[in-house]
Amino acid sequence: MRKKILALTALLFSAGLCLAVCPPPDLTGDCLVNYEDFALMAAYWLAGDPCIPDDMTLVPGGTYAMGDSFGEGEADELPVHTVTVDWLYMGKYEVTNGQYCDYLNSALSQGLITVTDDVVYRADSGTTYPYCDTHTANSESYIGYGRTGFSVMTKSDRDMSNDPMVLVSWYGAAAYCNWRGAQEGYQQLYTAYDPNWACDLSKRGYRLATEVEWEYAARGGLAGKRFPWGDTISHTYANYWACPACSPYDVNPTEGFHPAWYDGVRPYTAVVGSFPANGYGLYDMTGNVFELCNDFYSDSYYASSPTDNPTGPTTGWGYVLRGGGWGQPAYNCRIAKRYGYWPMHRGSGIGFRVVLDLK
Repeated sequence: MRKKILALTALLFSAGLCLAVCPPPDLTGDCLVNYEDFALMAAYWLAGDPCIPDDMTLVPGGTYAMGDSFGEGEADELPVHTVTVDWLYMGKYEVTNGQYCDYLNSALSQGLITVTDDVVYRADSGTTYPYCDTHTANSESYIGYGRTGFSVMTKSDRDMSNDPMVLVSWYGAAAYCNWRGAQEGYQQLYTAYDPNWACDLSKRGYRLATEVEWEYAARGGLAGKRFPWGDTISHTYANYWACPACSPYDVNPTEGFHPAWYDGVRPYTAVVGSFPANGYGLYDMTGNVFELCNDFYSDSYYASSPTDNPTGPTTGWGYVLRGGGWGQPAYNCRIAKRYGYWPMHRGSGIGFRVVLDLK
């Protein structure tokens, strides 16, 4: 591996390129340099970034067939259509309670949020733009709120800091993206005082994945599969509600919630990263919690979707939700499964992860 990195470094220097100070991304395991490795290194070093945080991973761009290739889903998963996605950085994990709590305390100190009836709202919005529930508002939230601010609570004596943030709205996810971008010196993409919270994709900062980015990343380089690892599912691979009698591709030996995370106290989320990563180094793309996307939802969008980095309809009643969750059967955890979700709603099986454009 060291020989491969040195060889690529020499190639980049010979082209007159200036290397960033960041360590290189993972390469293929052999010691031979191929075009894919060179493209990966070149994209990484030409990004012009300071070091990307450890919780982000580089997803190589490409072209893939989007949708239900098995013809077993809903009408909104068809037609299968070919789309191209640019390179990007994506969060390895769903955003955790601990990360979101850091945001809430920072936002509270800056006067960006208010708490009414134990629900967090955007400041100066009354109750129009809810961000998340605290534990007092909904016992399935493990975000506590008191005189000293926000803190992550324990559940059954288990620290919930590294479980995915739940009971967060689309607005709350977008606000977190803006805050994280500002913390790391990037631009803020979401206009919180626009009625639709417009996302300026010409800027560079943290945001939610577009639907096409999410599905491409979830597939992890595997073409036409039901799940990020293949065509069958069990508790070995994901935190979901198993029902072998419900789906022929659910091969778990028993029915029910994942025994490692079922403690009788909802939600039955797992610590992020508890299951194997997919081919792009992403965890929990299926199961644990559904993930909010950047696109408006339309049940007919696939029929007219552009082929190059589509960003979804220009308007809609809600936003796309993907990935299944801890309380969902295998059918709802398929990569191709789509939902629409109201931006103000919060659920104990709903969370999000972030992306950052390469350029």
